[in-house]
Amino acid sequence: MGKGENTVFDQVQALHGDLTRAERQLADTILDNYPISGLGSITELAEQAGVSTPTVARMVQKIGYSGYPEFQAALRVELQAMVSNPVHKRERWGQDIPETHVLHRFAQAASENMYRTLDQIDPVEFDALCGIIIDPARRLHIAGGRISGTLAQYLFLHLQMIRPGVALVPTHSNVWPHYMLDIGAGDTLIAFDVRRYENSTLLMAEMAHERGAEIVLFTDQWRSPIHRVASHTFAARISVPSAWDSAMATMLLIECAIAAVQEGNWEAVKSRTDTLEASFDRTGLFRKFT
Repeated sequence: MGKGENTVFDQVQALHGDLTRAERQLADTILDNYPISGLGSITELAEQAGVSTPTVARMVQKIGYSGYPEFQAALRVELQAMVSNPVHKRERWGQDIPETHVLHRFAQAASENMYRTLDQIDPVEFDALCGIIIDPARRLHIAGGRISGTLAQYLFLHLQMIRPGVALVPTHSNVWPHYMLDIGAGDTLIAFDVRRYENSTLLMAEMAHERGAEIVLFTDQWRSPIHRVASHTFAARISVPSAWDSAMATMLLIECAIAAVQEGNWEAVKSRTDTLEASFDRTGLFRKFT
């Protein structure tokens, strides 16, 4: 894919194994504080990474840019996208909305998001996520933001049916610090954070990481700052012709994980589900057709 289709992060990460030692050192500096680290002068970036300015010039050319100015311009475009509010997103799409019915143009964009997301997901990394979720020795804490909290709740409700030891961390700033009391080494925090990245979710992840918990991040193609403390990051494509972003690619990853986990531990899941169904029958939650 060309540089217009992938983020700078994707381009650097894709070539990481082909870089020299000094270039890898530079790449790690760029990715650790992405995209801010690349917005200063070429000299400042070289000093941050402990490499020479010619090394910076060579690496940006390796990833497909004519030089440092073009590399920086791409980062600035991404930074603008990362902080865009709904009005700005609508203005961007409004300049070039396809002349098709909203059902078709939205479905096409969402489908492309899902396929491109899957293309960039490492199956080994995904299997590691499923292994974390299925491990009964781990306590799972799931959190999201103002809107991404709905994804966190969806995952929580399913995992709560599949296994014990799962908690949904509320997003209210005056409540979630209480949940940090129960997070420690051996636990996992699964965080959802997409543009415009929320300070409270970042702080929560940082505090959980400091307490020894492993962090798993579901984010967008530009990547939440939480990726700096996450051991596993899943970046889903979210842009669609709308003032709001799409969660369909992220939801696909969530549902794939749910399916994999329940299949990987079916006997325990079946026993737990049978118990839950008995409770449903007793409460009369669902209508019966006889």
